[in-house]
Amino acid sequence: AMSEQWDVGRALALSGLFRLLQGAGRACAAPFLTLYLRHLGLPAPLVGVVAGAKHLAAALWAPLCSRCPKGRRKRRLLVASSLLGSAGASLLLTLIPPADGDAGYKYCNASQQLGDRGAAAATVPGPGTSSHVSAVTNAKATREPEMPAPYRPPLRGLKKETSGLGSAAIDLAGNAEESLYPTESNELSLFKTTLPAAGGSYESGNLSDHRKDAQGVSFEAVQNIFQDREHQIFLMVLGAVVLWELLATSLEWTVDENLYEYLDFVDATDRYGKLWIWSYLGASVGACSIAVFVDQLNCFLSSTITRLAVHFYGYALLITLSLLVSVFFPIHVPKRTDHVNKTAKALALLWSDGRAILYAITVFLTGAAGSAVQNFLFWQMQDRGSSELYMGLSVAVGLLAEILLYFFKGKLLRTFSSVKIVAVSLSLLAVQLLCYSFLWTAWSVLLVQILSAFSSGALWWVVNMTVDDIATPGMERSLHAVLQSLCYGGGASLGSFAGGFVVKHFGLAVLYRAWCVCLVLWLFLILIVQSKLPRQKKINYSRLLAADSSDMSDSDEENERDWLVKAMKDESFN
Repeated sequence: AMSEQWDVGRALALSGLFRLLQGAGRACAAPFLTLYLRHLGLPAPLVGVVAGAKHLAAALWAPLCSRCPKGRRKRRLLVASSLLGSAGASLLLTLIPPADGDAGYKYCNASQQLGDRGAAAATVPGPGTSSHVSAVTNAKATREPEMPAPYRPPLRGLKKETSGLGSAAIDLAGNAEESLYPTESNELSLFKTTLPAAGGSYESGNLSDHRKDAQGVSFEAVQNIFQDREHQIFLMVLGAVVLWELLATSLEWTVDENLYEYLDFVDATDRYGKLWIWSYLGASVGACSIAVFVDQLNCFLSSTITRLAVHFYGYALLITLSLLVSVFFPIHVPKRTDHVNKTAKALALLWSDGRAILYAITVFLTGAAGSAVQNFLFWQMQDRGSSELYMGLSVAVGLLAEILLYFFKGKLLRTFSSVKIVAVSLSLLAVQLLCYSFLWTAWSVLLVQILSAFSSGALWWVVNMTVDDIATPGMERSLHAVLQSLCYGGGASLGSFAGGFVVKHFGLAVLYRAWCVCLVLWLFLILIVQSKLPRQKKINYSRLLAADSSDMSDSDEENERDWLVKAMKDESFN
């Protein structure tokens, strides 16, 4: 018994350390991904497509990852290969050249950029900036002839670079607002660029010539898409990000399932529920640490690599360290695997309960609304002159607020009804979006992020508690996985796809306010529908038995995982 207790403690300690490193690694790179894509010169619609594909790939791949290999060596090999593969895929992003040679310089930290441009204008480079200015100048000189003239990105204000510090500041402000507030001139120039020869096809009176010209224009348009430097960079980024997410999802699911199976074997699954705290702590430390480090660097590490590439270097380093921890993981391979399609069964259970349907739609909408913040909040902060430290702190404040509120979870759930908690959560998320639409300074984001404790953390308490009440034995984790997929794979992916185009055509403030209105309308609708539903609460008897006696398992006597059956089987095998 003592050795078994020691094994459980050792497994939990290793898992906590692994999650700490994983959370820190993820937070080094994932929150800053869209900011990095902006520095590569990708516009908001293409960034939204990349972010949406990332969420969708994770949601579709996760159910396949749950079918772990049976052998211990195969599982260890899968974990190691996923770790190294995800690190390598993240480093691929740093090798992709920018689509716009001036994008990284234009979006660099405002104070540093003004200092660098002022030094360049005075032709007196300061210490540590001379190599940077010459690298940027050489990069522009070598890159511009390679780009076809119709597709060269507009570089406003370059002629004014040597006119003084004041003109540089005006140019920076104009370029910053350009990405979040659309202009008619951009749309007009894009229209003229994409249809260079459309008028000539109508001059001929011959119908066959007319069709040939139309086909030629269509083929030329498709050809231009793949020849356009911006679209080439987009396709490379899309492939690298999707590959990275597939490998990272495979890693997380394999490690998570393996730990749960081990704890289930030794009847200690009750200690599994608090391991997420280590991930949040690691993410808080990782986001702040990498932000402080990046703030100390020059805008460019080389002629084509911006300092934001350090985020992915940090991710690769922490992932490699977690590989050393994974070597000592205890691995338990179940003797019998269940081949039932639990995803379809989980969907049927959700569909059978009215409140579960309401909460499933709620997490879908919150995932879509949250994608606007995840994808473009750092863009907005950068345009307000924010340093990366404030960005890292905004990540940490939201996560730490959820951890602190978690210690009051039992008291809050006993004091307030589920409907009230959901109503407060949706209201505070709407308030967050409204505040972001009127963002005045970068540091104000930290105050707004405190509300994430309720808008994200408390909402999921109620959702998970509701689905646990309708879950049959062994289906709790499958139900939670389906809801996570609805939130991130469904809501966040669709929100990302649409959000980029809304930012381009209407601006980021309109996107925030639109989601704010949608959440308020859904809040009123959910309150009306909830009052019409019957107030019968389904009792999960397996959870009730587990609460009454710690010696009882989460399954009934007919289930193969009952502790007595396990003990008899183990005795017979011994």
